[in-house]
Amino acid sequence: MLSGLSFSTIALLMVAGVLLDLWWGEVRRWHPLVGFGNWSIVLERCLNQGGMRFARGMLAWMLAVLPLTALAALLVWALAVPLAQAVAHTLMLYFCLGMRSLRDHNLPIADALAHNDLANARRLTSYIVSRDTTSASEIELTKASAESLLENGNDAVFGTLFWFIVAGGPGAVLFRMANTLDAMWGYRTPRFLQFGCSAARIDDALNYIPARLTALSYVLLAPGLQGKRRAWQCWRAQAPAWDSPNAGPVMSSGAGALGVELGGAAIYHGEVEYRPRLGQGPAAVGADINRAWRLVARTTVLWLAVACTAAALMEYAHA
Repeated sequence: MLSGLSFSTIALLMVAGVLLDLWWGEVRRWHPLVGFGNWSIVLERCLNQGGMRFARGMLAWMLAVLPLTALAALLVWALAVPLAQAVAHTLMLYFCLGMRSLRDHNLPIADALAHNDLANARRLTSYIVSRDTTSASEIELTKASAESLLENGNDAVFGTLFWFIVAGGPGAVLFRMANTLDAMWGYRTPRFLQFGCSAARIDDALNYIPARLTALSYVLLAPGLQGKRRAWQCWRAQAPAWDSPNAGPVMSSGAGALGVELGGAAIYHGEVEYRPRLGQGPAAVGADINRAWRLVARTTVLWLAVACTAAALMEYAHA
């Protein structure tokens, strides 16, 4: 492992990081990712002007990500005591995870829809997606929330856990910062088309393997053999139609596992965008948000169980 940790230690720290996230949730003040986002805004305002936008965007990415990743690695190295190193790795993972945040932002939408409170559901949904929710219907709000849960389950949980396995706390930090910059700069608008191109491509590369492991997990956890077959077929047939090489597999397999239809038209930046269909089955309704959350939660348990089982087997093999 690049982190220098044994796999058994990594597995235990993964469990600790997830439990901390579920217990404490996001730090309300002085969250490191919020500070990183503010620093990234300053860099973008300073560098996203004039010519050579692609090169400026690459420079901004390096100035935003590389110093903080190096600082995280240096901190772990400087803490020579193993227990202190373990605490540092765990806290880095905790700050990078967003599982409880997914739950806390999406389940209230399902609750508002259950009480036919469209106005509140639209307001809550607007906090988590960039599409226009001003006049969105229940089906459109459910699609937005369920798609966010499925895709961000990969970004905020599974991709972070994958890079934690590869490189410990610094690996999780690197991935989450790269993913944050893609979310901030990776738009195909005149302002970001060239400047954010490198951020989008780097995130695609870092997310390539985690996204496919996430999609496979959604397939495995689909209910029954028919559900698994449907999730697999949706992945293979629908993912290529999506522009994002990683969101396509994750959301198509997830929608297939839920047995609902997602995707379709949505309003972004004042214009209707016709996106490919996701999944198979009836149109999603409010209760499907809860089902999407449970799929993400079960996938997290699966990943932790696989990591702990693999660690136990490796320990047994070396005993």
